[in-house]
Amino acid sequence: MNESERPSETMEERRGGPSAETAISIETEELEDLPRRERERLMRRRLMLDAALSVFAEKGYADATLDEIAQRAEFGKGTLYNYFEGGKEEILIAVFDDVYAALHQLIERTFSPALVRGHPFRDVLEGFLTALLSFFNERQDQFMIMLKEGYRLMFNDEPEKAAYLLEKSEGVIRALVPAIAEAQRSGELRDIPPHTIAHMVMGNVRGYHMHQCMAQCRHTFAEGEPEGASEHVGEPEQTPSPAESARFLTTFLLNGLHSDTAD
Repeated sequence: MNESERPSETMEERRGGPSAETAISIETEELEDLPRRERERLMRRRLMLDAALSVFAEKGYADATLDEIAQRAEFGKGTLYNYFEGGKEEILIAVFDDVYAALHQLIERTFSPALVRGHPFRDVLEGFLTALLSFFNERQDQFMIMLKEGYRLMFNDEPEKAAYLLEKSEGVIRALVPAIAEAQRSGELRDIPPHTIAHMVMGNVRGYHMHQCMAQCRHTFAEGEPEGASEHVGEPEQTPSPAESARFLTTFLLNGLHSDTAD
């Protein structure tokens, strides 16, 4: 059956059944604790998602086909539908689920109230931002796909898709609030709604990461131009390390733009 001929389903229906597990962010040691059949099923699903990411990155989501994804994953197209009944769009939603599940795991490890109680908040924030920017760098292709397709899903004629993305984003904000509230209780942060502070942190991170992505894309496109056609692009920016970027963002967020020497 052609994927365009399959009956339309709601977001929740598409995410039900075999595709509703934990977005395949399961650690290796956790996989080892599962029954063999479940472990093999999750690993096959992971292979399919990796193949889809590869095809999406090469051809773009719109031009990618399930046949290409199945061929890259070395599974039949029918097997792909057994795991992703909604076809290509359900695979895309699984990519979003995968990233957001991993983000929650990263926050639990690096930005918890317990860490704030045991260390200066500045150190905890810088460590979290270093881990977060490293995570973005390691999944650059994945984030480029999410960036492009996220806008499409947000501004289409299906409100449930926009609601899904907004809830995923808001879930990350909520996950940051406990550590921020703990820093406020200890007097390290001003008494501003912690939810607002969380938005400020992620807003600055997204803006900084967007700048890095655009700089990379600009020079990637320029490399494919005829000789001399891209001279206006100039030399590529030197990309700072995640630790350097995190230090800058931490200073900006905690100290702002005000100069110590200003009146």
